[in-house]
Amino acid sequence: MTKHSALVAAASVLLLATTLSARSADDVTSTPGVSKVRIVRLSETKGQVQLDRNNGRGYEPGIANLPIVEKSMLKTAEGVAEIEFEDNSSLRVAPNSIVEFPRLERNAGGGTLSTVHLIQGMAYISLVKSNNNVFNLQFGDQDITLPAPSHIRLQLNGTEAKLAVLDGNLRVTEASGAVVDVNKKKTVTFDLLQHQQPQVAKDILPEPFDSWDHDAVGYHERAANFSGVNASPYSYGTNDLAYYGSFVNGCGGSMWRPYFASAAWDPFANGAWAYYQGAGYSWVSPYPWGWTPYHYGSWVNCQGMGWGWMPGGSWNGLNNIAGMPTNGVYGGGGAGPVRRLPVAPPHPPSGKEPTMLAVNARPLVKSELVSREQFQFRKDSAGLGIPRGGDFGKLNKVSEHVQQRGMVNQPVHFEAPQTAVNGMHPTSTAVMAGSIHRGSAPPPSAPMGGGANSGANPGNMGGYSGRAGGGPAPVSSGGGAPMHSSGPSPAPSGGPVSAGSPRSH
Repeated sequence: MTKHSALVAAASVLLLATTLSARSADDVTSTPGVSKVRIVRLSETKGQVQLDRNNGRGYEPGIANLPIVEKSMLKTAEGVAEIEFEDNSSLRVAPNSIVEFPRLERNAGGGTLSTVHLIQGMAYISLVKSNNNVFNLQFGDQDITLPAPSHIRLQLNGTEAKLAVLDGNLRVTEASGAVVDVNKKKTVTFDLLQHQQPQVAKDILPEPFDSWDHDAVGYHERAANFSGVNASPYSYGTNDLAYYGSFVNGCGGSMWRPYFASAAWDPFANGAWAYYQGAGYSWVSPYPWGWTPYHYGSWVNCQGMGWGWMPGGSWNGLNNIAGMPTNGVYGGGGAGPVRRLPVAPPHPPSGKEPTMLAVNARPLVKSELVSREQFQFRKDSAGLGIPRGGDFGKLNKVSEHVQQRGMVNQPVHFEAPQTAVNGMHPTSTAVMAGSIHRGSAPPPSAPMGGGANSGANPGNMGGYSGRAGGGPAPVSSGGGAPMHSSGPSPAPSGGPVSAGSPRSH
């Protein structure tokens, strides 16, 4: 393990310890030893995603890095979303779906108690190995405790529910007491109306978003291995730190800096204030890595280098203002111009005031597609707009060129699974299910690499592979949304033009 990865590993352990001691006005339940202190976030969004944060306002635009609290509800229209839990387990929600989080707790021993209720649509759940965490999945009148590790896909179709076990082994106990074992690569179908005995099939039929789920799981695994902290069960958020930046020596120690950020880049110039009942306003960063560095540790500004993040100190939960530089100003003294910190509103929002307020002290820079065959990396985008785990080569090398030239264009093509393609052109579904890759497209007859669950479903290989503009134009996913003609999701009232606020192309 390198010095830098060891620092992140140490940060992960300290993050857990400090989280357990954190408290806010609504953290403690009436159950002794149980608290509501959790580290759950909306980690990625594409397209139309809304989140009801249990603040009495109903559904509001869902932007990346919004904390998710107990009794929140997430809804997708023509969009997809990912939610990350603190042990690196993840939940992915397909289009036209509704998910509720009726229980998000932590017991006295540090283990988490999570309940996810799929009300409509389709969701994927990937759980990592854990001895202390409990994860319950609800749908219809079913309440199933998922084993860890495991990987499942749940789809609701009218009065039927199909649960595919992509990895692991599942045991279902019926109300009658009957036990049904469902092994890897099998599908169990529930009759939600007649409550008949579940039926187990010895195969898994492919779905258009299997490849999206497969790629996301692979990203988390690769980034965790690269960071050197995969042995820690609470290395939360370090996957993104490993992919989007690196540690460098500066200011008398080792600090993390995002790629594609010059000395002039400002980590507090863009974002949003999101109000949470009982905790006040929480600072939400638009960057795809912008969770851990804004809830833990501190930011320092080094002369000639710019801003960097150092782990250490205590975890700052919903009320993360304490993690910002002190005295309301920062910079100056040879480290750049003096700037004022974004200041949270002094009082809770009234009935007519928005609960999310944008901060845009300077124009937000984003890397993105600029043509059907070109992806443009931009200086001071700090990774915003770059797909998580995208096939762009080593980002540190690309970043070096961008720092020298200001921007760099890279030839790209778009790939989508066969199940999401209509003829030889990707549909709007394929835009979200597909992925962007560097270089020219392979011949149309060539199989698409990295197909979802290729081991379990050989027939799911293949699909559309062509220029990025072969159909509806896909967009990089670093919290952004597909840019196509079906309509962007609404921005927050006064909301930021950020990773969570789609733009038309």
